Amino acid sequence: MALANPAIEDLDAVSHRLVADLHAPRPWIFWTDLALSAAIGWSAFAVAVLAVPYSSTMWIAALVSALALYRGVCFTHELAHLQRRALPGFETAWNVLFGVPLLLPSFTYLGVHQSHHSLSSYGTKEDPEYLPFASSRRLMMIFAIQSTLLMPVALIVRFLLLAPVGLVLPAVHRWLEVHASSFAMNPEYRRAVSPDMATKMRRWEVGMLAFWAAALAAMYVGALPYRTVGLWLGVLTFVSLLNTVRVLGAHEYDSEGAILSRQGQLDDSIDTPGGPWTELWAPVGLRYHALHHYFPGIPYHNLGAAYRRIVATVPRDAAYLQSTSPGIRQSLVVLYDKATRAARAARG
Repeated sequence: MALANPAIEDLDAVSHRLVADLHAPRPWIFWTDLALSAAIGWSAFAVAVLAVPYSSTMWIAALVSALALYRGVCFTHELAHLQRRALPGFETAWNVLFGVPLLLPSFTYLGVHQSHHSLSSYGTKEDPEYLPFASSRRLMMIFAIQSTLLMPVALIVRFLLLAPVGLVLPAVHRWLEVHASSFAMNPEYRRAVSPDMATKMRRWEVGMLAFWAAALAAMYVGALPYRTVGLWLGVLTFVSLLNTVRVLGAHEYDSEGAILSRQGQLDDSIDTPGGPWTELWAPVGLRYHALHHYFPGIPYHNLGAAYRRIVATVPRDAAYLQSTSPGIRQSLVVLYDKATRAARAARG
């Protein structure tokens, strides 16, 4: 039976009546998905490294590697919402399989992403994952270039060049903790770091330095070809590109810094159910971004079922359905058009 009122309160009722059984993560799905993503990603990467340079085999293997590793990387989003006791050891495994070799340790997201969901910080300067793109094409272009082309270089500088300095000089490390240890797109964001988090940062920094020292030594003695680094850069750049596209298609980006209500946060977020292609650029439940903002406790493997239940229940004029986009191209076109109109309005 359809709900009589499409107001936001109806989604609360839906959550109790329809999706209350979907909040528990299934460990076997998490572990299997993570293991397969790592196995496919790194096996394909090895094939690309060993293939004839610039051959079709190398390009295809590199593409498969990037897609699988990107899927694995996106599990850090689930880590930010999971209770540690729900999946003991999962964060450590994720760091070993993805965080360390890709220079993307979990601490850059855990303790940071939660501010993106807070009603007191979403869309404000305290939100690490939000910028007012709908009001500036220039801001969109700068973000796209920086997050795609400069991200791999920034990670190398942060974790292979500056980390050793910070490990030796505590004052430098304290600066890095606040200013250069967050996977954030908002340059005004400053994170608060607890002593336990600072210790975790140092531990994984040492792990990354040890891993990369061994990899570079292997290349020096000829056990690994030097083109491994070039392929790593290429794969990570493509991963950054996919994530940039996903981020730009995740929200309306209409907020100009004011605190939004729960309804406002939902209205400003986008679901893109799509098909198989959507799973490539928005894996691990990220296609249901508006739904996730309303029900952040639902694990990724249940978001599709939750979305289908809600859509089948709410009336056709329900406000929630306005958060669904037919595809990433449509979302990007709408965002760019809004930024264009804003630029014209600013010129008078």
